[in-house]
Amino acid sequence: MTVNVLGSLWAEPRAAQAPGRVWRDWVLAGVLVLAALLEGVLRDDVVWRPFAVVMAVGLAPVLLWRRSRPLACVVVAFGTVTLLGLVSLLVGVPGVGLDTMVYFLVFVYALVRWGSGREIVAGLAVVAVAAGIGTVADRTGAAGVVGGFGVLAAAGAGGAALRYRAESWRRALEQSRSQERAGLARELHDIVAHHVSAIAVQAQAGRAMAGQRPGAALEALVVIEGEASQTLAQMRAMVRVLRDGAPARGAHQPGVADLVSLARRAPVPVVEVELPDDLDGLPPQVDAAVYRLAQEALTNALRHARGASRVEIRVVAGAGRLRLRVSDDGRTGPARRVEHGFGLLGMRERVQLLGGTLRAGPAPGGGWTVDAEMPVGVRR
Repeated sequence: MTVNVLGSLWAEPRAAQAPGRVWRDWVLAGVLVLAALLEGVLRDDVVWRPFAVVMAVGLAPVLLWRRSRPLACVVVAFGTVTLLGLVSLLVGVPGVGLDTMVYFLVFVYALVRWGSGREIVAGLAVVAVAAGIGTVADRTGAAGVVGGFGVLAAAGAGGAALRYRAESWRRALEQSRSQERAGLARELHDIVAHHVSAIAVQAQAGRAMAGQRPGAALEALVVIEGEASQTLAQMRAMVRVLRDGAPARGAHQPGVADLVSLARRAPVPVVEVELPDDLDGLPPQVDAAVYRLAQEALTNALRHARGASRVEIRVVAGAGRLRLRVSDDGRTGPARRVEHGFGLLGMRERVQLLGGTLRAGPAPGGGWTVDAEMPVGVRR
């Protein structure tokens, strides 16, 4: 278990999106330089005053690179402290340094917060050596040793905690974006497939009637123009969402009440829509999903139902659940038996995300049926 933990730590990459140097970093370095100078001038008990002040002042600007070069900063800062501790041991003079050098804890925090696993291991080893030599040189008692190492551990733990929180937030954001992309892919598929199928049906009808009924062919062209315009408008709205990274403001989200727009008497197949009287209180996500499910099921019927004369879209609500049924009377061919592809996959994803069920397959009396059922909660 310990080997696995150490292995995971060793392979840990650097923290993502480390911020660059900002004005606050310069202010921090300036304040520390000023504090070190004042302490060196005002304190009477500073050992090796010039050397201690130069060291505290000279190492403060190293903080400017603590995010981009955390290991190098730790090596420079605590390596200097290690050399100072060795000199103290040789000379026999304890307590060399300024209280301002407590800012060294920031190096420990930055190492754990921004460094890679290998940098963290190597840097903490340098910190431990420096702390051990300093403890011996200063002749620190047991309570001081525990307290000193506890403070160092707290600085590292603070960096680890913020690193874990930031990583959790980043992963949650990536998951949210992935779900948004999947939802946009379903929307794009539903929009394009439905309108292009309608265009294809109208084009076939217009070509068949062009010689006998030129007026009907012109009507088909008008419908094709309308479908193409709607497709273009909705795709532009979708592209705007993808480009700006925000929902399209003012865009109407079609719902159950908009299913009546799918009804038609001509050309064949006829599309009939039956809705419940009370459509109030539907959750927005269910309302939108029902429309998209019906739209996709109708698209599949127009594309694959051979010889279909009628497609029925029926919505029934009651007992906290809503049921959508889309059926046609066409002949079932090999293409209708294939349950792969983005259409059916997207339909199943929509229903499952809402805690519902979806069944799609041949009807006992012929044709094809798509049956979806979703919970809608308590109706008010």
